[in-house]
Amino acid sequence: MQPIHTSIEIGLPAPIRVLHASDTHLTHADARDGQRKVDLAASRLRGFPDADARLAELGRLSHQLGLPIMHTGDLIDFVSLANLEAAKAFADSHDIFMATGNHEFSLYVGEAWEDADYRNQSLAAVQACYKNDIRMSSRIIKNGDAAVNFVALDNGYYYFEPRQLAFLKEQVALGLPVVLMIHTPLYERKLYDDARARSGSCAYLAGVPDELIADYDPYRYRQQKTDATTAEFLEYVAGEPAIKCILAGHLHVDYDSTFAGRPQLISGGSVARVVEFC
Repeated sequence: MQPIHTSIEIGLPAPIRVLHASDTHLTHADARDGQRKVDLAASRLRGFPDADARLAELGRLSHQLGLPIMHTGDLIDFVSLANLEAAKAFADSHDIFMATGNHEFSLYVGEAWEDADYRNQSLAAVQACYKNDIRMSSRIIKNGDAAVNFVALDNGYYYFEPRQLAFLKEQVALGLPVVLMIHTPLYERKLYDDARARSGSCAYLAGVPDELIADYDPYRYRQQKTDATTAEFLEYVAGEPAIKCILAGHLHVDYDSTFAGRPQLISGGSVARVVEFC
């Protein structure tokens, strides 16, 4: 794994470096979860055959470079005892700060409508794997007089909640530069066009204008339609100068995008990105 190197100028007196990764998609299961989940693991492994190797290399890079891992979700592909054990073992032995993705709470991939009630079936078990609150938390990283506040929010289901917006405003009020960590990238027209062309069906972004999702199939339209709180959240982010950068994933491609004039860096999962804020 040769990491991508990206430098973001935000006016710091000294550089702060992190390792951004996303969408590892571990696919482990064993007899403890039953045959259905074992079969699911075998099926999903075909899509992510090198997930374990990529996670091991991510850990090696983190130790070698002395950098914390800022992971923007889908470290596991679905909930199983074996996947949760692997995630916890990695988190216990590495410096990782987590913004969760939709697959973190997937019991059987694509088997049900995914909403708060669905997520809450596995939230406690998934949360137990990590040291930070995987739905909403912050971490301040310093280097001498320089400091950046990394704010991780769960938008794996394409929306933001009122309490997440309130939390982000509280973090901005601390007066530090903010890097927003989310799973699903925020709508930007070029990103939308490229993502939709790549998928052939929909863009898989948060905050897409309704006229651009009108021809989605009914399931994807319902899934990705922007609600009022999400629209308010995006308006706040667009107008808040303290938010300097967005780290995201979900699309399974490495992509440099923007949102309201600030960088939006998307990790595809096959490599890690060394991001230097300076």
